[in-house]
Amino acid sequence: MFGKLFGGNAAEIMSINPRQAQERLAADAGKGTVILIDVREPWEYRRGHARGARNIPLSQLGRRTQEVPADCETLLICQSGHRSMQAAKILQEAGRTRIVNITGGTTVWKMHNLPME
Repeated sequence: MFGKLFGGNAAEIMSINPRQAQERLAADAGKGTVILIDVREPWEYRRGHARGARNIPLSQLGRRTQEVPADCETLLICQSGHRSMQAAKILQEAGRTRIVNITGGTTVWKMHNLPME
């Protein structure tokens, strides 16, 4: 199922918009098969983040990949979508295959009034 959606090289990293990400998270509620990781720095995360997001900063991700479950679809968010794409590449190189970048990041998430903490 994920072969075409989640490829083996950076050109094949799937991207979705914040509304689509929120829909996936809502559909997964309580199942634990989709996780959301905010790769911004802790001070950025503390200023407000998408509801339910775990914070693993891009600057630490390379040494914290074991904290990202291999059996979950992993949605990555940052401020605009650039750092989260870098994070996607790091996780892909670490063997994760179900990686999704959220385009527009927290900026667009807020613009659409999606749930924040």
